[in-house]
Amino acid sequence: MKVAFIGLGTMGMHMAVNLRDAGHDVYVYNRTRSKAEAFVTAGGTLVESPRAAAEQADFVLSCVSMPEDVEEVFLGDAGAIHGSRPGQVFVDHSTIDPATARKVGAALAEKHIQFIDAPISGGPMGAEAGTLAIMAGGDDDAFAKAEPLFQAMGENIFHVGPLGAGSVVKLQNQLLVGINLAGIVEAMVLGAKNGVDPETSYQVLGTAMGDSRMLHRAMPDFILKRNFDPAFAIKLLVKDLRLATQLGQQASVRLLLSNLTQLVYEEAIAQGLADEDQTAVVKPLETLAKVEVAKA
Repeated sequence: MKVAFIGLGTMGMHMAVNLRDAGHDVYVYNRTRSKAEAFVTAGGTLVESPRAAAEQADFVLSCVSMPEDVEEVFLGDAGAIHGSRPGQVFVDHSTIDPATARKVGAALAEKHIQFIDAPISGGPMGAEAGTLAIMAGGDDDAFAKAEPLFQAMGENIFHVGPLGAGSVVKLQNQLLVGINLAGIVEAMVLGAKNGVDPETSYQVLGTAMGDSRMLHRAMPDFILKRNFDPAFAIKLLVKDLRLATQLGQQASVRLLLSNLTQLVYEEAIAQGLADEDQTAVVKPLETLAKVEVAKA
């Protein structure tokens, strides 16, 4: 298949590589041209805009940061819609609100373009390994057409409902990520302040009912090693939490823990940690408690 991929960040680059390795012709566009050129040297084709990407490909996929970026990619002055033709399928893998997904989908439908919101989970390691979870919202027919592409990038692929449903499920996931991680850092700081070695705490809790994927993601490679290089930056998680709590307000759903959790990460941003990994949310609490969660 001829596939265009827009957005070659920490996730998108690996996803585009996996599509290419699966035998697809991959055209790429990235606002930072140097990243796109790195993909080209590995066997891809560079295009000059999302519009040009749509002119070349049957499928246009994107993975960008913000809802407004998604609108720009698909509907902007140089957006894919202007290079589109009836029968194409466009897919967005970003984490956005369902209203934006539906807005983009409605505009594309007028051009007889099918649109899927298909957020992803699994981090850079999952993107590189091709083991992502993909939660797709859209028509059955569009999903069936795009599924072979999803299979090249992911291992757990779900059609969760109509357009917008993928974004809702991803925001559910991000609430659980944020709440779980906030609980982990509180538990670990509490233990360290009371004299328990953080590595011992991690080993024990990893076998107990408090175990979780986030515990194993956060502790050994990030917090214990004091490595906060951004696999997923705090500012991106805060964006997701804001979208989720706004969705709760719109739907009249009380999200008490979610709102409190958002404040925890907002505090980290206020302390200059926006560009560090989400696990750096431990730092403000460490400062307050005058203790560090690290290997002995």
